[in-house]
Amino acid sequence: MSKLIQRLEFLAEFTGRVIAWGTLLMVLITFSVVLLRYALDTGWIAMQESITYLHALVFMLGGAYTLRRQGHVRVDIFYHRFSDRGRAWVNLLGTLLLLFPLMGFIFWISWEYVIESWKVLEGSREAGGLPGVFLLKTLLLLMPLSMMLQGLAMALSSLQVIRREQHD
Repeated sequence: MSKLIQRLEFLAEFTGRVIAWGTLLMVLITFSVVLLRYALDTGWIAMQESITYLHALVFMLGGAYTLRRQGHVRVDIFYHRFSDRGRAWVNLLGTLLLLFPLMGFIFWISWEYVIESWKVLEGSREAGGLPGVFLLKTLLLLMPLSMMLQGLAMALSSLQVIRREQHD
């Protein structure tokens, strides 16, 4: 079980580190768009749309990394006072009762929307825009999948803590 947890966490960690470079790229492209617009009075729709694509990529695929690093908002009224076992129970129940159902719903409700986009290989509605809107919409499926994989790692880790403390 520990090996599976490590592999799942590695996936979130790797994805997060790769996606972080998208943030730098997004800033550089934004700077270029502004420079081109105000200094040279020119611009490209595709360049502007790429900022939106990168923004979506960072937030949609960075969620699992943030979850792994415990960076999501948590209502911490009692959690910090709990024992390791108590925190493990909160994490396990939160994952099973909140994270999995919500991510499953997002996946389910997005499926047809993404499939329809893929059927026509949907592109930008703007002249000169990026042709890969269908790829952008695919993030609506990749985000819940990555969150559920990281949630599985959290649930398994929590089970290990609960079991370990029961045997001690």
